[in-house]
Amino acid sequence: MSRPTSPVRHVSGYGRRYAHRLPLEENNDYLNEVLERMRRDAMRRRRYYNRVDETDRAIPLPIEVSTVEFYCKDNAKAHHTEAYDLVEGKEPVPVFRRGEPFYLGIRFNRPFNINTDQVRIDLTFGPKNQLNKGTLILLPVTSQKSFTRDPSKWDICQARLERAILTVQIQIPYAAGVGLWRMKIQSKVPGSNKINVFECKDNIYILFNPWCRDDPVFMADSKDRQEYVLSDVGKIFVGTHSQPVGRPWVFGQFAEAVLPASVFLLEKSGLDYSARGNPVKIVRAISAMVNSNDDSGVVIGNWSGNYEDGTAPWSWTGSAAILEQFLTSGGKSVRYGQCWVFSGVCTTVCRALGIPCRSTTNFVSAHDTDDSLTVDIYLDADGNKQEDLIMDSIWNFHVWNDCWMARSDLPSGYGGWQAIDATPQETSEGAFRAGPASLVAIRRGEISHLYDAPFVFAEVNADVVHWQADESELGFKKLKTNTYHVGRLIVTKRVGFDDDFGTRDMEDISLDYKSKEGSSEERMAVLNAARRTGLTHIYDMPPPGKEDVRFHLRDIDRVMIGQPFRVIVDVENKSDEVRTVTSVLSASTVHYTGIIARKVKRSRGVFSLKPRQKEELGIEVSVDDYLDKLVDYAMLKIYAISTVKETQQTWAEEDDFQVEKPPLKIEIEGTLKVNRRVNIRVTFTNPLKRKLEDCAVTIEGPGLSEPDKTLLDDVGPGEVMKHIQTLVPRKAGPRKITALFTSRQLIEVLGSKQVVVYD
Repeated sequence: MSRPTSPVRHVSGYGRRYAHRLPLEENNDYLNEVLERMRRDAMRRRRYYNRVDETDRAIPLPIEVSTVEFYCKDNAKAHHTEAYDLVEGKEPVPVFRRGEPFYLGIRFNRPFNINTDQVRIDLTFGPKNQLNKGTLILLPVTSQKSFTRDPSKWDICQARLERAILTVQIQIPYAAGVGLWRMKIQSKVPGSNKINVFECKDNIYILFNPWCRDDPVFMADSKDRQEYVLSDVGKIFVGTHSQPVGRPWVFGQFAEAVLPASVFLLEKSGLDYSARGNPVKIVRAISAMVNSNDDSGVVIGNWSGNYEDGTAPWSWTGSAAILEQFLTSGGKSVRYGQCWVFSGVCTTVCRALGIPCRSTTNFVSAHDTDDSLTVDIYLDADGNKQEDLIMDSIWNFHVWNDCWMARSDLPSGYGGWQAIDATPQETSEGAFRAGPASLVAIRRGEISHLYDAPFVFAEVNADVVHWQADESELGFKKLKTNTYHVGRLIVTKRVGFDDDFGTRDMEDISLDYKSKEGSSEERMAVLNAARRTGLTHIYDMPPPGKEDVRFHLRDIDRVMIGQPFRVIVDVENKSDEVRTVTSVLSASTVHYTGIIARKVKRSRGVFSLKPRQKEELGIEVSVDDYLDKLVDYAMLKIYAISTVKETQQTWAEEDDFQVEKPPLKIEIEGTLKVNRRVNIRVTFTNPLKRKLEDCAVTIEGPGLSEPDKTLLDDVGPGEVMKHIQTLVPRKAGPRKITALFTSRQLIEVLGSKQVVVYD
């Protein structure tokens, strides 16, 4: 076979490698084939690289949050929180109430597209966040324009979208945890693992909502809400049942440090976060944490009379300074307080958190140490108290708190006012606290209901049993059971009324706690309580013996400090025979807790009464007898006991009263205007015939002045004390100024004045 003719001629050099050439048409086919193969390879490589890009690299990046706006002031109006100082200023803080939605503005780095931008708002409560505990809330932003979930659940909807600014509305459920919440916003795009996270710097305070019908603390009457939630000044009543004195108190729940301090207090309590939506658990924790006895709470109690290493209880004019000191010291307990201070702080914390609360004073308040529902007083044969045998006590007055809430943990009908007590008296479940105890249950004697109902019942309705030493087998005989002495008067400040000079703003709420004293309903409640505690044997009293001599201890109406007074007992022999009477009259100064401080005067006598004869027994108490023996709140106790020899009739009675002090007079020099200086003049006349030393005056008023204490010169006998102080009002509207004067010889001289600050 012959070879095919060569299509090309031979050439020299490197061209020899290509020894021949294809015809033109064959060459074109080849090039086309090469191009096609190269095209297929390029497409295959492109598909490969595209597949890698889709897995590892997102072409559109996630949207980023630039800023977040809580519209603090606008939201505050709808949430009734505009009075909080935290909402004001250049860096306002969001303060919301649960059961109410709030608006939130989000500015992004580019226009927001609901179809390609996935945005989720995360809310957290406490350090360990769990969905099933309600402490982690996830709210994806969707296109829905209204809420679709019921008010018991968190929800979110779009309110407005303007390119890069998205405004949403968030629904806070009516049972949400109360306290400090945090927020962060996450953003991503579909198919990407990259997530942008924006941490909101703002703390979010969520409070109880007395305006929300679904919230357990709902209070229907707007005047009640104004008094028990929004009023930041008021009165705490002290003194005696016959002479109550209204002590002005600045609750100051809207002051800048108070809400953070109140939330910090809850943090220190260790209360589980899942329980912080329950007002019953919250107020129980508050009653434990306001005192410092076993948990390093807010205030240290002190009844010793020695306050040199702290502030005397009567020197406080309000709660805000106490809570600010507690917060800024990192939770170090404040020195010192007594029952009205504990109650004042308790009222402030509850109102700050949104719980309706009032300070309540019980005059002649029993401290039953053995749950017998009685106060047992032991006397020797001469009628002197045997203090070493007496474990129970009766305070001239005691101040605690009532909080308003539903009680889903009790049978229906036991909601409303609930008593809590932060004064450390007895432990409850291992901590010094009391309550919440339903006032309805207390009134009915249903003391088996939670919490601490027997203790509160005894405070207002215990019987006082007098025992006297004799030669019987028991060593004591029962002299008398007094069924009306305890709980003589229970009061709080009247809703919507202020009296700067008297007690017209005092409301008697005794019937909230018990039926009318001596009524069949009241005794039935006592016996009901006794039955529930197995103590009916104590109340099975023998019928009284023949009593034909009438005794009556006269009330002492008013005694101005520096004036003498008389103790008088009226005696009448109603029989037709001679009666021999032994009587003892005594006067002592006392602490408000009922503990005897110093004996002032005592008189004992034996005399005969002819048939139908009337007699007046009495002792004169001079200024020199009592003035240097007064303690704390200038209280005195009168005690009288008498026996009738022929019939063995025994009678005993006691009374307490407070020596009155002149009020401070407060005058304004000019018109009060926001950010304008104005002078406040405070005056009073020294009622004593002695010089007042170590004098000081403290002036305070929400929106007007922080507590400011000024040392003064001595004030001579009968001299007028004058003090002028300059204030710069910060807020417009009705305000109250409170002033307190103290000295070594005369403490707690008070005054207050209602004023109006103009813009």
